[in-house]
Amino acid sequence: MLGDRDRAFISRYALGRDYHKVLRGRLRRLARRIGDFHGEFGHRIFVDSAPVLEKALARNAGLGWIGKHTNLLSREAGSWFFLGEIYTDIPLSADTVPSEHCGSCSACIDVCPTRAIVAPYELDARRCVSYLTIELHGSIPEEFRTAIGNRIYGCDDCQLVCPWNKFAKVAAEPDFAVRHGLDAARLVELFDWSESEFLAKTEGSAIRRIGYVRWLRNIAVALGNATGSESAVAALRRRRDFPSTLVREHVEWALRQHESPQIQAGN
Repeated sequence: MLGDRDRAFISRYALGRDYHKVLRGRLRRLARRIGDFHGEFGHRIFVDSAPVLEKALARNAGLGWIGKHTNLLSREAGSWFFLGEIYTDIPLSADTVPSEHCGSCSACIDVCPTRAIVAPYELDARRCVSYLTIELHGSIPEEFRTAIGNRIYGCDDCQLVCPWNKFAKVAAEPDFAVRHGLDAARLVELFDWSESEFLAKTEGSAIRRIGYVRWLRNIAVALGNATGSESAVAALRRRRDFPSTLVREHVEWALRQHESPQIQAGN
């Protein structure tokens, strides 16, 4: 969808059911099986629910190495997988830390739209599209808005170009299947969702955590980068009086991107 500026790009991990819920359930089942085998043991489960250094732990557990884009890489699965942890008091033997296999490749660094990978293995999160569209609560800095393009929730660019992802396989888990056509949705359609539609169509999804206001903020930026169609401009104008000042600010920015004698004549 990155090549079609009128359609929304949503990070692959967020197209289906919220992985936090799926992994937490799977880890609970695993813990029960460990208990059946080992007997009662102390443990705690984490899926992005605490400041756990999961990538470093996964590397030290022998699952892969941390690539230049700062994601964990596996020779067998690339980087298209989730991480979850079970902390336990069961004594375990140490694993061998694998060697790195990025070599001289710099594809992830070169493709980053906002130049967030400032050096190999070093990410400036403040520039990352995933941070800007998901974690940031306020206004998206104007210096990054054009580079964001049509990415309305997260960014997969550094993983899409990684040569190791040619070994990745499509997940067999039904919960990760695409919902509501979000892998090919038009920006105008999503921007016209009411809050109740947003809540209904993101139920059980990781997308819901950003809330309706930031959803509209992100799409407004994407519409500012879309083709100058009448439908895109009309959709933005319909949100000019939206109650949130955050949304209105991004709508006005987007409309300025489409300013031309032809559009102004239609006011």
